[in-house]
Amino acid sequence: MAIKEKQGEEKAVPTAQVEVNRLVNAALKARDEFMKLDQDQVDRITQQMALAGLDQHMILAKMAVEETGRGVYEDKITKNIFATEYIYHSIKSDKTVGVIEENLYENYRKVAEPIGVIAGVTPVTNPTSTTMFKAIIAMKTRNPIIFAFHPSAQKCSEAAARTVMEAAVNAGAPEGCIQWVATPSLEATSLLMNHPDVALVLATGGSAMVKAAYSTGKPALGVGPGNVPCFIEKSADLHQAVTDLILSKTFDNGMICASEQAVIIEEPIYAETKRLMSELGCYFLNKEETAAVSKLVINEDKCAVNAVIVGQSAASIAKIANINVPDNTKILVAELNGVGPDYPLSAEKLSPVLASYKVKNAAQGIQRAAEVTAFGGMGHSSVIHSKDDAVIAEFAATLKTGRVIVNSPSTHGAIGDLYNTNLPSLTLGCGSYGHNSTTSNVTAVNLLNIKRVAYRTVNMQWFKVPPKIYFEKGSTQYLEKMPDIHRILIVTDPVMVKLGYVERVEYYLRKRKTPVAIEVFSEVEPDPSVETVERGTRMMASFKPDCVIALGGGSPMDAAKAMWLFYEYPETSFHSLKMKFLDIRKRVYKYPRLGNKAKFVAIPTTSGTGSEVTSFAVITDKKSGNTKYPLADYELTPDVAIIDPEYVYSLPGTAVADTGMDVLTHAIEAYVSVMANDYTDGLAIKAIQLVFENLEKSYKTADPLAREKMHNASSIAGMAFANAFLGINHSLAHKWGGEFHTAHGRTNAILMPYVIRYNAQQPTKFASFPKYDHFVADKRYAEIARILGLPARTTEEGVNSLVEAIRKLNRTLDIPASFGELGIDPQRFESRVEELADRAFEDQCTTANPRMPLVSELADIYRKAFYGRGE
Repeated sequence: MAIKEKQGEEKAVPTAQVEVNRLVNAALKARDEFMKLDQDQVDRITQQMALAGLDQHMILAKMAVEETGRGVYEDKITKNIFATEYIYHSIKSDKTVGVIEENLYENYRKVAEPIGVIAGVTPVTNPTSTTMFKAIIAMKTRNPIIFAFHPSAQKCSEAAARTVMEAAVNAGAPEGCIQWVATPSLEATSLLMNHPDVALVLATGGSAMVKAAYSTGKPALGVGPGNVPCFIEKSADLHQAVTDLILSKTFDNGMICASEQAVIIEEPIYAETKRLMSELGCYFLNKEETAAVSKLVINEDKCAVNAVIVGQSAASIAKIANINVPDNTKILVAELNGVGPDYPLSAEKLSPVLASYKVKNAAQGIQRAAEVTAFGGMGHSSVIHSKDDAVIAEFAATLKTGRVIVNSPSTHGAIGDLYNTNLPSLTLGCGSYGHNSTTSNVTAVNLLNIKRVAYRTVNMQWFKVPPKIYFEKGSTQYLEKMPDIHRILIVTDPVMVKLGYVERVEYYLRKRKTPVAIEVFSEVEPDPSVETVERGTRMMASFKPDCVIALGGGSPMDAAKAMWLFYEYPETSFHSLKMKFLDIRKRVYKYPRLGNKAKFVAIPTTSGTGSEVTSFAVITDKKSGNTKYPLADYELTPDVAIIDPEYVYSLPGTAVADTGMDVLTHAIEAYVSVMANDYTDGLAIKAIQLVFENLEKSYKTADPLAREKMHNASSIAGMAFANAFLGINHSLAHKWGGEFHTAHGRTNAILMPYVIRYNAQQPTKFASFPKYDHFVADKRYAEIARILGLPARTTEEGVNSLVEAIRKLNRTLDIPASFGELGIDPQRFESRVEELADRAFEDQCTTANPRMPLVSELADIYRKAFYGRGE
């Protein structure tokens, strides 16, 4: 039932909660209406607000001085102009509505949306300018704002808000876009900041108010207190430094929180600086006067400035403290010996009262400045006057402030766009130093939600192979004419020496017109170890070759690549080299550029690894349980590859079988890899065809042409997987071989049917690579079967045909169907299988597998391959 108000009685003052609810409800309606406005309408609104503020700037400045009894009328005029003209100028071209950026090249767009209803808290020190500033940036971003003004500046703040609000509404802004709490109280301010429909708190005020804003549990932008040190170093332009200091400290009677609170002067220039300051109206207090001013200016119980003197003139403060000073006194200066609670005037004073320190040198000056900042001014601002870039750099590195002002007045320098290119703002963030969310000068961009609409983008791929590849019988002769080599180190193994292959290489090197120095490192063992690499590197460091020739199978080539790397960059970390990556271009550890000291020539004497054309090397770390680590980086790609079939004519059958199946694994894994592409597919298919057409003949009859074809197939497959990468067949084989010392190619051959079966099933987890837009491994396997002429009327039949063809080829090559047939103890296997699976998942090859495996699934593949089941 409504209660009628009796005639003559005053209206009941609404409770704080009722008032805040009413304001927020109106703001929510304005928020919805704002979403209908476009950029041009918003820009017109903010322009009209700035014009209205400028039109009333003198009236508002006078109201602020009269109501608060603080500050300087002329300076408040300047602040009001700054809050309108400078702020508007800095944001007028900003896009704040809808799509603000569209990048067709990188496939994304940015969309700006308002934060929502803002609670704006304003101080007594800058009431009208801060109100207009916050209102303008809020309207520029389509955010309704509700102000809670400082009680001592309610009327002038209301006038400022009403001025820009009326201009905004007249220009098309919705009703309720700018409002304020009419009955100020701490309760009302707290209720406003904590209201559930208020999206953000934009707070400028005392440290308690800003802390309360950050305690609301919602986004807040606030400025912490400033205790700004000003260091005048001996190289400074003293006249400019003193002028800047006085200009800044006296502006609005020191009420800007960025104004200097302590001047720190280097001893050689102290007397002259003091003289200049005194001439320009600074009064240096004696010991008794300092005590009196200290007692007046600082509330010793709270160790905070006494509100009564904030914004008063130096003469007024001196009069209250019963100190006689000249009428033209601009600043009261207290010479102090320390910082902290025992020196009250070392704190923030928000008045024309300045602490002064004499220091012996720049190091002491920077340290004292840091102490001042730490005493209640963390994160805000600091000032240095100096011509010494090294001192300025050290000052900037040491001071924990969001703004470091160089050779400028701090008040004007910190708020931006007057003495520097800092963004103009009247809310200066202090970052984590001051428990704020930003160190920025807060402006319109801080009041936006920016949505980034990112379209699927296929990553750039590449095709990289050695710059020079020589093939056909007798192609080793290239060494006779290879330019710019004089000192050659041949890295190989004892078998190559015994077979006379090293002698063949030396023959062509010695046919060169200019004699060359040759050394041989022939200590490479199967699965080369870190220790072998270290020995070879020491030999390189001693011999200083300008050409490294890797001669042999995969082991000598892998070892030589690693030696080459450590020879050119001895400080390189093997631990970092073996780190796994998802994208070779984004790896954390960058391989150094090779070739500065030596060129690299690879001459394969087996037909399997493809290392002569790849960027890979596999090194065994015996200290970590014989773990094989594939090193991968395009810097490891040889400069020259010589594919001479003469080296493989006499290969024993077992080596032909094992390395040949390694070639097949390379080609098949490259074809189904998530990084398979048009450039690698043809190579992979050709290599697969060559293997099925020639491997059996090469193994059984040692037919020279079949051996040559397999030699070519090895390098062709190498070029494919060097650019499409491998998969879990190799991940599993690397870890198995390191543990049980089975031949790498044979290990791959035994695993292959089980891996294909696994990869051809619907994945538990999909692989992540933008170009691999859906699972196709099963279809790719079936494609291989069709190309080979195997039955493949359906995908399933094609997969089965390929698996059976591989198993048949294995039988032809006398390769067993399971690891168990190799005589490995099952108990030992079971004790190691889980760890092997874990390490296989970590292997670099796993990332390009067409199906992302689970560790448990890798263990299951191991078990199937060991016991020969699941086929």
